[in-house]
Amino acid sequence: MYIRTIQRKNKDGSVVRYVQLAQNEWDPQARCAKARVLYSFGREEEVDREALKRLIRSINRFLGPEEMLRYEAETTGQNLLRFLSSRPLGGAWALNQLWEELGIKEVLLKLLKKRQFKAPVERAIFAMVANRALDPTSKRGVQEWVEEDVVIPDLDQIPLQQLYRAMDFLLENEAEMQKQVYYALANLLNLQVDLLYFDTTSVYFETEEEDEDGLRRRGHSKDHRPDLPQAVIGLAVTRDGLPVRCWVWPGNTADMSVVEQVKKDLIGWKLGRVITVLDRGFNSEDNLRYLQRAGGHYIVGEKMRSGRENTVKALSRPGRFQTVRDNLEVKEIVVGEGEARERYILVRNPQEAQRDKAKREAVIKELEEQLPKIRSHAKAVCELMAHPVYGRYLKLDSRGLPKIDRGKIKEEEKLDGKYLLRTSDDTLSSEDVALGYKQLLLVEDAFRTLKSRLEPRPVYHRLEDRIRAHVLLCWLALLLIRVAENKTGQTWKNLRSTLERMHLGEFSGECGQVW
Repeated sequence: MYIRTIQRKNKDGSVVRYVQLAQNEWDPQARCAKARVLYSFGREEEVDREALKRLIRSINRFLGPEEMLRYEAETTGQNLLRFLSSRPLGGAWALNQLWEELGIKEVLLKLLKKRQFKAPVERAIFAMVANRALDPTSKRGVQEWVEEDVVIPDLDQIPLQQLYRAMDFLLENEAEMQKQVYYALANLLNLQVDLLYFDTTSVYFETEEEDEDGLRRRGHSKDHRPDLPQAVIGLAVTRDGLPVRCWVWPGNTADMSVVEQVKKDLIGWKLGRVITVLDRGFNSEDNLRYLQRAGGHYIVGEKMRSGRENTVKALSRPGRFQTVRDNLEVKEIVVGEGEARERYILVRNPQEAQRDKAKREAVIKELEEQLPKIRSHAKAVCELMAHPVYGRYLKLDSRGLPKIDRGKIKEEEKLDGKYLLRTSDDTLSSEDVALGYKQLLLVEDAFRTLKSRLEPRPVYHRLEDRIRAHVLLCWLALLLIRVAENKTGQTWKNLRSTLERMHLGEFSGECGQVW
């Protein structure tokens, strides 16, 4: 199959050339090969050259980099070069450029000056970070990956014990390294850190054994695996979605108990006026009072069904909503006076309200169909009343059987499409409070990236220090990925797919080895 050009001479003497995709086929009657036209691209001057380029790129993707390098050697090298092998270069090369541009390499080299390591510790750390971003595997797998499956700048091989030594160094300098990386990022990217978002997630271990005093403990599993021990990971993220600090706690750590440590760890970071944005799980009076120390402020979600006195007052306060953005309406509410004064922002999303209504109507319809079939079986009644979705709309009748509570339905209707926020900062507008809390989704997106693309699980390490170092490597990889996505406007999945098609080929010839 090939591209050919044919020409035809007009009566006026002009020549017209046509471009065709053709294939030679054997003609048994003529006893020779003849060209069969598969597709005609039209007149040469009218050919869509960009379409041809797209066709070439699609063929390249199908053949793969190794086939293309072998073809180039065979067709353009006049048989002077023989193709041996190739390894992906693009992904690791791009990550290495970001690694240096963001100042991470310089930070690590400065910390290493105090040590007498002969091994390339900084390169070993980068190799493990790049592996998390490109092809997550175990540390033993990283050793083989560096030697056989990737081109890491300035690193051809790395023994397993040197990888572990690099992880130990990383953990020893955890606090200072994260602080210095943040300073480098803040200077280079002019980070806006007046709003800092914080949330936690859990990562479970493929073992049923818990540690008595270590990280692997059973607790509230956000992965829906309460049967397995886990660790809790916390992330502090800027409004641009960049993770600037990470933490690791035992798996039985409650969300509300970590705020004090997070605030304390960030005190020396020269963040200026920081308004910490927290989800409802961190909402406790002790946490909120602690966040206000040294002039700090908070934006926190309130549980609307908590029954708390001020929450009930805020939800029942009359007043009009103000539209601040498409599908975003706000109403400011102040409850109490003096030291007891609390500022609330009630946010409503009309589209979400319609979805909430439709979901509730579907649940009620299902209940209306199922309730007549339920008899006075104690276990079935208890399970239904305790159900997190169905039980919300039910009450018991005089016979002890569940029935639909129309009063509860009316109360739920008042909450459709709404969420309640509380803030200690009177200088922020209602819009800034609402949009600031909405940006907390960036943290959730960061966790999705951490779990789906960096694959921190399964965790192959058993020792606590190695587990903590493993999370630090995932954090550094997530930081590089987020910067790449922000710079290009592309997802890391697409970026990685494109970059990994760039290979470095190895050839042999009369003059020796050529790369």
